[in-house]
Amino acid sequence: MPPDGSSARPDIVVLTSAGVAMTPGPEGFRLATRGGRLAITGGDERGAMYGVLDVAEQIRMGTPWNKIKERTVKAQFPFRAIKFNLPWAAYRTSPAIEQHDATCRDLKFWEAFLDMMAENRFNVLTLWSLHPFHYMIRSNSFPEASPFTTAELAEWQILWRGIFAMAKERGIETYLINWNIFVSPEFARAHNVARWSENWRHIGSDAENNEIVVRYTREVVTQVLDEYPDLTGLGITLGEQMGGMAPDQRRAWLDRTVFAGIADAKRPAKFIYRAPLSADLKSGGTTSEENDRRTRAQIESLTKNIAGPVYVEFKHNWSHAYSSPELFIVHGGKLSDAYWNPAPTRHKVVWTMRNEDMYVLRWGQPDFVRAFVKNQSKDYVGGAIIGSECYIPALDYITAPGPHKNWRFAFERQWLFYAVWGRLLYDAATPDSVFASLLAERFGVGLGDDLLQAWKLASQMPLHFASFHKGTWDGSLYTEGFSSWIDKDDGARTFFDIDSFIKHPVLDTKRYINIADFVNAGGVAGPGKLSPLALAAQLDRDASEASKRVAVIRARKTPSPTLECELTDIEAWAAYGSYFAEKLRAGVALATARAKNDAKQQAVAIAALERALVHWKRLAELGVKFNKMPVLSNSKEPFSWASLMPAVQTDIEIAQKALVKR
Repeated sequence: MPPDGSSARPDIVVLTSAGVAMTPGPEGFRLATRGGRLAITGGDERGAMYGVLDVAEQIRMGTPWNKIKERTVKAQFPFRAIKFNLPWAAYRTSPAIEQHDATCRDLKFWEAFLDMMAENRFNVLTLWSLHPFHYMIRSNSFPEASPFTTAELAEWQILWRGIFAMAKERGIETYLINWNIFVSPEFARAHNVARWSENWRHIGSDAENNEIVVRYTREVVTQVLDEYPDLTGLGITLGEQMGGMAPDQRRAWLDRTVFAGIADAKRPAKFIYRAPLSADLKSGGTTSEENDRRTRAQIESLTKNIAGPVYVEFKHNWSHAYSSPELFIVHGGKLSDAYWNPAPTRHKVVWTMRNEDMYVLRWGQPDFVRAFVKNQSKDYVGGAIIGSECYIPALDYITAPGPHKNWRFAFERQWLFYAVWGRLLYDAATPDSVFASLLAERFGVGLGDDLLQAWKLASQMPLHFASFHKGTWDGSLYTEGFSSWIDKDDGARTFFDIDSFIKHPVLDTKRYINIADFVNAGGVAGPGKLSPLALAAQLDRDASEASKRVAVIRARKTPSPTLECELTDIEAWAAYGSYFAEKLRAGVALATARAKNDAKQQAVAIAALERALVHWKRLAELGVKFNKMPVLSNSKEPFSWASLMPAVQTDIEIAQKALVKR
């Protein structure tokens, strides 16, 4: 064809260059123009697919094929995963989880979800369930474990095989990750073992190291691998129902069950090993260097049928990764360097970026992801897993019906979240212009830059809060609700009142100082730290600028109903940030008033909390504009900002209480 590109038919060739000099490497691609032809050269088949997707997107965005710039892209991390908790034998049993059953049994959902993953360069789907195996096979030796008729099991098998096959077609590996000593409810009743499996009670200190459970677990692992050749691998957690077992006993159980089952299979499998979990007899999570070294030794001893590398998974900042891009804690506390010192040869570290902080409001902050990637660009790091324990992105149970809703599934309303994570884990050099173009494509030419900047500012709000207000396990912190469901017995939501807010420790101890320590230090934050008052000022600036960007967009053209959904979420985060800022000022003033018996500072605190109430009312109004409120949650009661209004008002009453002379 003519080199000037005058032909309507582009001349594009797709190649792979595995084993050839100048290769872009595994999963990478190179775009080059030669003699009027655009060559897409992938380092392997997956890289070629990403190159084709890149070119298709550029053409769709308006770049003529013969004007596409030459470049080479190398994959940042080899492991770019999504954590997807299944609603069957679910880790959390609640209507919020169970409502996804029908959607997750629909292969059309999985086709759409896997397409999204491929488009955003995710290459691993991890599927989590306490015990998924009886949904997949009828055990040869223990048929009593199956609750299904032959026809019912066949339907389940069509689903699983469909998911695994579609994932493989898109260059996506699949892993089943279960927790430990769980069996099917039918097996538990038949043999009077692991009776917690009957209601999926997932935490306990009465672990059974029962021989029949060992035999059953070993067999179902082998049988699943043999019957599902498209399944890539498995994973395990050594916590939950292993309370009462010492760490060495847990590792020995794993050797006798899962690893033995993999060794018996007809093919190799990959493996995800969750760590560090419990270094003592507890289920909840503790850490120690000795336990880390013993776990590493077990990993390095794995040989038969375990395809490398083993991916050793840690929770980045426990269940609340949407806080600081720097690591402060994992599940259980501080992590030693035992897993990477000396440098590993058998395993790679992967970080789970858990989101238990925002389910209703959308989020997209590429600078946060870039900072995380920069911090973790180390030889021993294989990548990251993103996802939630308490939220499934399947059924969209949050959005109210109306002309604004032009999507079907929950993950589609959070499209920017997945685009930011997937593309930056693949290529950290992906510029903001790519995300701005995606926004402009959806919402109108000329709007992309303002929209992206507004999203970046708005998305800082939850990051600031979860860095300032330390969270640990799932229910300890629900950022967008300014609350927790800390009471494990009844699951009730607890709003962070002004008293707890003043005293609560920060997560990011390098950058923040809590209110009580700031006041006790005479209003000095310390070198390099952001004081509560400085943080309040930053929140106000970001909220103001985000709101200005929204106003500019609305003035430029009348937004579509769908764009209004996103603009409303940006405004909601701005209102949240303004509330947070006023509460910080109130906390400092109230702590000072109490320390000095200062009525003037008390009045300052009361005034700030009254302003905070106005912002919360605005947040509640925005929250119901396009959403069905209240929404189901893993707390005992459904969530809405309006339902927390009395607690917000109570803060004013707390501040009004008479000061005690000291």
